[in-house]
This record gives sequence, structure tokens and C-alpha cells, in this order.
Amino acid sequence: MAELSTAYEPKDVEAAWLTRWQEAGCFQADAGSEKEAYSIVIPPPNVTGILHMGHVLNNTIQDILCRRARQEGKEVLWLPGMDHAGIATQTRVEKMLREDGMTKHDLGREKFLEKVWEWKEKHGGIIIEQLKRLGCSCDWDRERFTMDDDYSAEVQKVFVHFFEQGNIHRGKRMVNWCPVSLTALSDEEVIMKPQQSKLYYMRYELVEEPGTFLQIATTRPETLMGDSGVAVNPKDPRYGHLVGKHARRPFPAADIPIVADEHIDIEFGTGVLKVTPAHDKADFDIGQRHDLEIIDVLHPDGRVNCPECPELDGLDRFKARKKAAEMLDEMGLLDKVEEYENNVGYSERAGVPIEPRLSMQWFLKYPQVEKATAAVANGEIEMRPARWKKTYLHWMENLQDWCISRQLWWGHRIPGWYRKDVAEELKAAENLDLGHMERGEMHVGSAPPSDPENWIQEDDVLDTWFSSWLWPFATMDDATRAKFYPTSDLATGPDIIFFWVARMIMAGYEFTGQKPFGHVYFNSIIRDIKGQKMSKSLGNSPDPLDLIAQYGADGLRFGLMRIAPTGLDVRFDEKQIEEGRNFANKLWNASRYRLMQGEAAIGGASAADRPAELSVFAVDILAKLDALEEGVRSAYVDYKFNDIASQLYEFFWSNFCDLYLEAVKNDLRGSDEKRNGTLWTIDVCLARFLQLLHPFMPHA
Repeated sequence: MAELSTAYEPKDVEAAWLTRWQEAGCFQADAGSEKEAYSIVIPPPNVTGILHMGHVLNNTIQDILCRRARQEGKEVLWLPGMDHAGIATQTRVEKMLREDGMTKHDLGREKFLEKVWEWKEKHGGIIIEQLKRLGCSCDWDRERFTMDDDYSAEVQKVFVHFFEQGNIHRGKRMVNWCPVSLTALSDEEVIMKPQQSKLYYMRYELVEEPGTFLQIATTRPETLMGDSGVAVNPKDPRYGHLVGKHARRPFPAADIPIVADEHIDIEFGTGVLKVTPAHDKADFDIGQRHDLEIIDVLHPDGRVNCPECPELDGLDRFKARKKAAEMLDEMGLLDKVEEYENNVGYSERAGVPIEPRLSMQWFLKYPQVEKATAAVANGEIEMRPARWKKTYLHWMENLQDWCISRQLWWGHRIPGWYRKDVAEELKAAENLDLGHMERGEMHVGSAPPSDPENWIQEDDVLDTWFSSWLWPFATMDDATRAKFYPTSDLATGPDIIFFWVARMIMAGYEFTGQKPFGHVYFNSIIRDIKGQKMSKSLGNSPDPLDLIAQYGADGLRFGLMRIAPTGLDVRFDEKQIEEGRNFANKLWNASRYRLMQGEAAIGGASAADRPAELSVFAVDILAKLDALEEGVRSAYVDYKFNDIASQLYEFFWSNFCDLYLEAVKNDLRGSDEKRNGTLWTIDVCLARFLQLLHPFMPHA
């Protein structure tokens, strides 16, 4: 028998296995195979991304499912790839340009995109190599990128499809706006943070009752120039009688109506709300209900845009906040200022507070809502943990049109062109439809117009999610789809259940007539030992590569899976990863101990080689091994990965090593019959156990 080194060195062992797997093509999926298919698509990480603990957990789960399916004799496709991450990538490249004293406008759109592609080829995709170090068994030859030519063509076709249906429209709506990146953001790209703010109590005079004032509390006095109304709850006995009258806005001075709206919380603040429709989503809705004027007093970059107030015009929004408070105080209209803790939305990439902003955007009416709802409601698509089903169905009942446009250069450019002589008019038009195409004023298509010199293409690109919602089927060619679509499982985080999972289900039914996957498993969120969500800014998120270097990929995987209970957040403790490494070392030492005993007199570890008589210890451990196999099989059915890890740990460490091996040491020094029976039992246990362990610790 071969000898093992005295110490387990995961770095050497794991690197060797990675090379062997790749050279042997172990993970290549055969679309022509007659085996039962199992397939899963990776949630595409951002091309700018690097491995974090959430990736480790999510991709370990996927790898477990794929390796288990291969053990069951299935033809497995685990399809890898990356997302172009529009705003994250553009932000990264713009930062690089600023370091060289340039902006994207110095280069122009075409040259800037060349720089992005250069950056992508040089720096993008680091995470793919890191996933390989983790031991992920993807079919790496099928790696896809959302900006691949053929994938981009699919995205364009989808836009054309919906536009021709009349389900894509354009109009001015309230969106999340990043004053740094100068683009609309999805809710997923906005991070809510608790903030120590100030609550300013100011007074507006009643026009019809000079000398009488309404006290109004606001956190944003810098936007009061955009006030076009004051709202009170009609049921509020303090103010109901004022409905229909007017209040005087301090600057620029104007008389604005007092309206009744049950949206107003009588208990919050003073019970009086200044309504600024252009700068708050709730205010916008109130303004729409009462036909209030929309006055935009901020430039896209967050500077004040109000020439009528020269003291404020051009100031940064936060400087303008202090200045506006000073102006109110000088006018005798500022009663008091209080400390106030509230949640403020920040741009995930730029790290600055976002602005609710009214801007011209493209919107999509969601397709296949009934089918996508019914598929989850009736169990055709099963969600685990089951509680996410209710969350999903609630969201599907309250859909609003999807803002699909982004004011970026990197991404899938909207395939719409305006005829030059009417371009400015159409760019400002809120209702673009097929009529504009029929009149020859607009072209929407997967290919440009035949006379491009007479046309101007739409500047906006599509929301990154507009490409990734096609991921399960647009990543596959016809032969691959015929074998592996619909996919079997999806493993992802619950934070993107709406932004990705629900949309993939709708797109699947719209473009393939089928569900995109049969099961969705939502993995846990990893928090630190205190329960805080991990983040680089808090300094509580370890680098997985450092953990792999110290404990090995198998140690990291196994240790993490033991503390990842189904449906509950994970409180990360590095001691658990150390236990994973210790477990790998225990396995190494047990295997080395077996090799030191030499060959058994009988042939091998098959049932045919079973000795006629086995000790009571052998019978006991084999019964426990049978129970382990059944327990593991049952836990896989319910996706209870941490339960499997715990069963594996308990059997090997306690039952096999601490109890069985200790009990049979004398048998190894006894008669040939006892010795051979013991060695056969050890070989059977190791062989069958390693097969059970393989999906969790593939390098073992």
C-alpha cells in the first residue's frame, strides 16, 4: 500500500486534485448522454467580484448537489459564468481614469468601452479562479459572460419582443438616483443605513390667517423650494378645517395649497407635511392625487438648481441644508432643531445617499405573472425554506412596472434609434410606441437601421437584471437546452428573490413555455459572532482565501456547512473552520493508520469479500454506517445540508475513530481471522464513508 505523509497539508493535496480533475475533464457535461440529467446554473458573480463568505456558502451548496448527482449516475451540468455588473464595473474603470486625470467624457463612449473591455480582460474574473480553489466542479469549458456576443443578441431580442408587444413604455417616474454615478438604481443597489440626522421644525404662515403659522418638521429643508403643497390628515382635529386654504412657502415666496390626505400620520412629527413631489416618492404620490406642481430643485449631481434663490443655487445638497436652516432662522421661521435617527438609502457602489428623483426612464410591464405565481403556489416550483414561498407570492401580488433603463455606458445599450430630424422631440416624449415606428420616426430592432447615418441611438443601457433574468436558458445552445432545461435546482440568497428569482421564473415561461428550475434553495445569510451582517467596512468579514490557506478548502467547506442550519442565519465563528481542518486531519490520520496495518489477507472491501465472522464491534459500526447512509439520503431530500455534515462528523469522529478503532486495536494484533475481519470492516467503513463525505470535502 502507498504511504501517506505524517502531516496533512491541504495546500498540496487540493492543488493536485484540481489539476487531475481539469486534465481528465471530470466535470464536462455531455448533452448527448442518455443518463438522467441534473443541471444547475451558477448565480453569476459580478465580473468585479472577489470571493466572500456568502459565495463560499452558496457555491459549496451547489457543488454538494452536483457531486451528489454524479454519484447517483446522473449527467450533470453546472454552468458557470459572470455578470457584467454595469454600475460596479463602470465605477471601477472611471475611478481608474480619474487617477490618470481623465473622465469618461474625455474619451467618448466608444473609447471608454474599449477601456472597460481592457480592464475586464486584465482584472475581471478573478473570482472564477477563486471558485476553482474552493473545489467547485463547474463545467468550466461552458463559462458564460452576460456581455458575450450571442448572449447580448438574446438580450436585444427580448427588448424588441416586449416593445412590439406594447409592454415596454417610457415616461417620467420617481426612481432611486445616484448623484455620483448619475444613473437610476434598483432597490437592490440601495443600502439602507441608520443615520444620525437632524429634524428641523419650521413655520409656514397661513395665507388666509396672517400671523397664524403651521409648524412643519422636516429632515430636508434644502428642498423646500420644491414644495408645492402642504398636506394634513382630514381626520386630524387640529388641522382638518384648514383644508382648501393656503400656506406661504418662505423661499422663493409662494402661496401653496393645503390638501387633505389620509397618508399623513397624525402621530408623526407635527402632523403637517410639506409636499415636495419631485424629491420624495411618498410626496410624489400625494402630488399626483392632488394635482400638485412638480418642481425639481436639484441638479442630477445633487447640487441645488434654483436660480430664484441665489443664496442656495449651485450649492451641494448638504451645504444647502445648513444654509437653508440659517435662512429660516434669520426669517424667524425656524423653531428648533432636534437630533433624529432615521434610515437613509445609500448607493451601494458610490457610497453616497441616493436621491429620489423624477426622471425619464424605460419601464417594462411584467410578463407571465399568473403562471409565475401559480407555479410557486401549487408547488410546481418548490422553495426551501418554505417560508420564502409566502414572501414571493406577496410580492407577486403587488407588482409595479420595472424600471429597466440605466444612465450608463457599460452594458446592453437599448436597441432603439431616433430619426435625426425628430430625435430631440422623441427623446423628450413620454409615450413612445409602435406608432412612432410605423411613421418611420423610430427604429427598434436587434440590428441597427440600414441607413445608420440618419439615426441616433438611445443613450441608456438596460438594467443588469434585464440580462441576468434570461440566465437559465440564454446560456445554453439548443442541444444543451434540450438535455438540461428546465434546470433542476437553483441555490441563491434570499435577498434577490424579487430581483432575480421571480424575474427568471417569468422570463422562463415567456420565452420557453417552461419553468426555469424545479427547486429553489435560499441559503443562509452569514453574520459575525455578534449577529451583525458581515461587511468589509465593519472589518468583521474574513477573507476566504486566507481561511483556505490556513485551514484548506475542505476544512472551510465542511466547517461552514456544519454551522449553516436550514432557514437560519449563520453566526460565523472561525473556530468552526478550525474544527473543519481538524476533521480533515482526523480523516488523514485514520487513513494513514489503516495503511500502516498492511494488506488484508482477503481481497478487498466488497460485500463478496465479507468474512464469515465479524466481531460485535464490527457488526455495531456497520449498522451505524447503514443508518448513516439512510440518514444522509433522507436529509438530501429535504436539503438539510448542515444535518448531513453533523451526521458525518458524529459517525466518523465519535463512532468510528473514538469508539470502533480504539475497541479493535487488540484484534489487529490477534489471529489472522480477527485481523482480516477488522481490516475488512475498516476498509468498508472508509470506502463507504468517503463516498458520503465526497460532496462536502471533495479533496479528501
